[in-house]
Amino acid sequence: MTYEQWQQGVVNGAGKPEWNIHDCDIRVAVNEYNRHLAATPGYSALDWLYVKGMLWTETGAGSSEWKIKPLQIGVPGDKGMMALLGNHEGGDLIMPPAYRSGTSSGMVRTNPTHNIRAAIGYLLMRLATYAFQSIREPGSRVEEVKVDSGDTLERIASKNKSTVEVLRELNPRANVLHKGDVIKFQKAKTSKVITGWRPINHSNIARWYNGGGDEMYVRKLDFVMPYVRKAGSGICEAE
Repeated sequence: MTYEQWQQGVVNGAGKPEWNIHDCDIRVAVNEYNRHLAATPGYSALDWLYVKGMLWTETGAGSSEWKIKPLQIGVPGDKGMMALLGNHEGGDLIMPPAYRSGTSSGMVRTNPTHNIRAAIGYLLMRLATYAFQSIREPGSRVEEVKVDSGDTLERIASKNKSTVEVLRELNPRANVLHKGDVIKFQKAKTSKVITGWRPINHSNIARWYNGGGDEMYVRKLDFVMPYVRKAGSGICEAE
């Protein structure tokens, strides 16, 4: 399909009710993600209309995938779904717990509601920035231990289920350890955390969601968004 044919499909379909059937699923899911991520550093609430624009760009009501995989996550060869549902790329931090526990690869591939939830999660997972930080165990106390022969901060941290970073914060003068020294520690672990967010705009959606698969993606979003905003949406019962 040429870009011009795609454009005409949007123009012809934009006013038809079937192009809006996923609106409530989008709005409910976006609201849930916004609530879940609101406290992360630098997060700006996602506008649900961006996701609707992505649906119209990815498929549209004229596509055979419209009622199955409207956002195309989980199609053959797509690595995004497994990246999101795995435990190494940040999906566990991005997805609300109820969505994560209630989402399977089969559901993403066959159920439009779950396809939309997973696609939003994948987009946000790619827009987030991460770092590994020491997180102190909630409710744990600051305790003390005596340095033994051959001890290092790394060894003391390992033996007492803490981290070197926390030991250094609690013992700023412990540059050289001697047997008998008293070291403060607190239980902690190194965890991946969200440290910030890339701006949500057409260029970043194209880069981090589409990944360069469609070189016209930004242009398509630029074209489709005025139609999406004009279409609006009704009230959703679940909101």
